[in-house]
Amino acid sequence: MENMMEDPTRQPRLNEPAPDFEAKTTHGVRKLADYKGKWLVLFSHPADFTPVCTTEFIGFAKAWPEFQKLNCELLGLSIDSTYAHIAWVRNIKQNFGIDIPFPIIEDLSMKVAHAYGMIQPGASDTSAVRSTFFIDDESVLRAMLYYPMSNGRSIPEFVRLLTAMQTSDTNGIATPEGWQPGDKVIVPPPQTAQDAETRAGEGYDYTDWYFSKKQL
Repeated sequence: MENMMEDPTRQPRLNEPAPDFEAKTTHGVRKLADYKGKWLVLFSHPADFTPVCTTEFIGFAKAWPEFQKLNCELLGLSIDSTYAHIAWVRNIKQNFGIDIPFPIIEDLSMKVAHAYGMIQPGASDTSAVRSTFFIDDESVLRAMLYYPMSNGRSIPEFVRLLTAMQTSDTNGIATPEGWQPGDKVIVPPPQTAQDAETRAGEGYDYTDWYFSKKQL
């Protein structure tokens, strides 16, 4: 855990190794290394037994099978004890009929929260904001999203983003705004003037030399 705290002011960066961690969870101790070979969505919430957080956990639980199909695990976090997490999970089951199938980190020391920049000045000194981190199967941080405490996240957007990133990795393409599986994807622009001249005749859905789409 020492390497996470060498520079507590440094924020995690995209396309760099995700900050390492080892922490107690509702499913036992979890380490970043446990998820090697799979994608991981690590997300924080301000507190247990709060209404917005409850809706988010229900949303993540309902989408759990979709994340599993994408070789992705979920891991929650708040600065609450494991006992509070367990009580809250049981409460969600009792009141909403939803099982929470993924672990929740106990982060009373705030070590993981600080390592990932989950504590935001101006929001709270002791509560993690609604931050979400996408870590790929090589433990590289690929995307980060931050939401205010007052507004819940869109879980379908996280499934869409995960699918888009995996599609880009597999096919060497980019995806346009609002892309959904089955939509056309964006072909990388040509890198030389000569290639730009020939792009129109390469069989793509061509708009201009820098903007072409194709169907996968």
